[in-house]
Amino acid sequence: MKRLVMIMSLIPVWAFAQQQIEGTIVELNDENKVVGLEGASVYWLDTTVGTITDFDGNFTIDYESEYEKLVISYVGYETDTLTITEPRVIRHQLRLKSDLGEVVVKSRRKSSSTSYLKSQNVINVSSAELLKAACCNLSESFETNPSIDVNFADAVSGTRQIKMLGLTSPYILITTENVPSIRGASQAYGLSFIPGTWVESIQITKGAGSVINGFESITGQINAELQKPSLDDRLFVNAYGGLNGRLELNTHLNTTVNDKWSTGLYVHGNLRDTKFDRNDDGFLDTPLAQQINVMNRWQYTDMEKGFVSFFNFRFLNDEKQTGQLDFDPDTDKFTRNAWGSEIDTRRFEVSGKFGYVNPNIPYQSAGIQLAYSNHDQESYFGLNQYDITHQSLYANALYNTIIGDSRHKIKTGLSFTYDSYEELVKTTSYDRVENSVGAFFEYAYDNLGDLNATLGVRVDQHNLLGTFVTPRLHVRYTPWEKSAIRFSVGRGKRSANIFTENQKFFASSREIVILDQGGDIYGLDPEIAWNYGISYLQGFNLFGRKADVTLDFYRTDFQNQVVVDWENPREIAFYNLKGDSYANNFQTEFNYDILENVDIRLAYKYFDVRTTYRNGKLDKPLTPNHRIFANASASTNMKENGSQWKFDATYNWLGEQRFPSTVGNPQQYLLPEFSPTVGTLNIQVTKVFSPTFEIYIGGENITNVKQSNPIVASDAPFDPAFDTTLVYGPIFGSMYYSGLRFKIE
Repeated sequence: MKRLVMIMSLIPVWAFAQQQIEGTIVELNDENKVVGLEGASVYWLDTTVGTITDFDGNFTIDYESEYEKLVISYVGYETDTLTITEPRVIRHQLRLKSDLGEVVVKSRRKSSSTSYLKSQNVINVSSAELLKAACCNLSESFETNPSIDVNFADAVSGTRQIKMLGLTSPYILITTENVPSIRGASQAYGLSFIPGTWVESIQITKGAGSVINGFESITGQINAELQKPSLDDRLFVNAYGGLNGRLELNTHLNTTVNDKWSTGLYVHGNLRDTKFDRNDDGFLDTPLAQQINVMNRWQYTDMEKGFVSFFNFRFLNDEKQTGQLDFDPDTDKFTRNAWGSEIDTRRFEVSGKFGYVNPNIPYQSAGIQLAYSNHDQESYFGLNQYDITHQSLYANALYNTIIGDSRHKIKTGLSFTYDSYEELVKTTSYDRVENSVGAFFEYAYDNLGDLNATLGVRVDQHNLLGTFVTPRLHVRYTPWEKSAIRFSVGRGKRSANIFTENQKFFASSREIVILDQGGDIYGLDPEIAWNYGISYLQGFNLFGRKADVTLDFYRTDFQNQVVVDWENPREIAFYNLKGDSYANNFQTEFNYDILENVDIRLAYKYFDVRTTYRNGKLDKPLTPNHRIFANASASTNMKENGSQWKFDATYNWLGEQRFPSTVGNPQQYLLPEFSPTVGTLNIQVTKVFSPTFEIYIGGENITNVKQSNPIVASDAPFDPAFDTTLVYGPIFGSMYYSGLRFKIE
């Protein structure tokens, strides 16, 4: 909706207490696409009234009848002066300076940045950032971002899990275009079901999210914006091949049907049919896999009447096989001949977004979001069977307006969710239905200067969780130039889907134990937590070039938690918290444009994540206390024919991580108390031949770091000590890949 408001030019703004002008300043990026220009100065000539554009190039500035000349400037671009005779919405494109015989100073739009203006601590990741690594799916899209931690969930499935603020993805609200998507049955593997090329941008919100998107967010929100048929290339092809046997092909086909309708067909396929066992433990290092993923996307835009809508239809079929090298599912399934696993998933989704902006009153808008999905997974892990069918329905209606003037904005609406689960865990069925109806209200204050705040509250009635209130607050204050101090606090509540969220434990010999039964979901009570955060962002010039530093501290306090206890090597126990459980996260990040076309990003993170288990308060297993991150990006100047070289390198260092206890195992299957430290280096080089064609080559973990013996009792997979979940680092070793991208605009 915000995009539509910004691009509806020449619409009169009706009088209110304090008149303002809104608009968007744009530029042509390296791919000749029109994108918002962050950090452009917008001010009235011969006055002190001014502002700067946010990450999307949007701005709001006060208007008085005596103001006539609006100046727009940005380093390296031509300064433009617009004549304004009445309040209206503006969309203006700045042009690069290109005077012959002179040195042209260019300022590049950052591929990842934090807004100085928003009350929430939001990190914006553009498609350019995603191209820095071979992010074949969403789970691999965070390798160059220090705010998200990525590691393998286990030693057999090849699944990557993410963490934010020291806690795993179930505590993160993951949405697609602000519609909850990776939840329930898709929690374990859902991130690998969204191809990276489908993603236009990602917004990472630290701390409590907005009440508009629901009550489940605890540590933050990750929102993926998909490519828009009206803006995406008419044809886009991305082919990828890795030395781990992985082949992928992505194709986008977009067309304009008429002046209001656009449509796109997005097809993704991947295949891995080669067996690898580099550590000689008799098990596949990576699963055999194949996936077909198809989405048809329709976009309707009527600028004159103020309507914009999106309709998505998507089908996914994903099949994985893993286990011992000689495992044959036709003869060995559910036998002790050899240990193996198959995970087959079929998923169908249909969704729609309907938006309306009042053409006469642009600050008034309304929207409806609808989504339905059917997720069917059939799987087994050795002798353990796990099947789940999850049908989900989501509806959200919201209305935006102002109170008096645009310093006071409100959003309000209603939401509905329905989830039906049918699970088969070994030989036991667990079926349930969850539904909820909620109402939310969010007030945002912005004094158009040094202070803005967002206060939200929602009330939900849930058939299993009862009636409850979810409050959230975000405040941003700017004490001096190029600074932002943020504070946030919020409450979250969620149902713990203990089996689908912890599927990795099926790939072990652990017995499942549920204690303290008496709640409504698997006999357990819901999880409730408060999140508190403070962040300081400061931009400055260092040796004449742009730099910024960020300091974050966030704490998550659980009032109740479903504890996942694997301190006994013979069982995985689930029970409600009795005692303290918290996660403290401190992060400092430094970004610097060290040279023209050369950027560096450095970060250090400290985690203190502890939970009270039956045998006392302990550090959360396999969570490092320290992490060091470094990323360097460089490129050559683009030539007239569009050719260019791009280079990117990312280094991750993880401190030692506590293993859960293995006391009770035979001597040969005992693990030390802590893992070794781990350092990995990824590098990618891209050669752009023209605006339509480029190739890339790269290496992941080129230092060839490998965890020794990642599978406990790999020589006896049906022994009580067998466990594939104790993974702290890479399994495959170094992996090299190459690919190409071709497009027709």
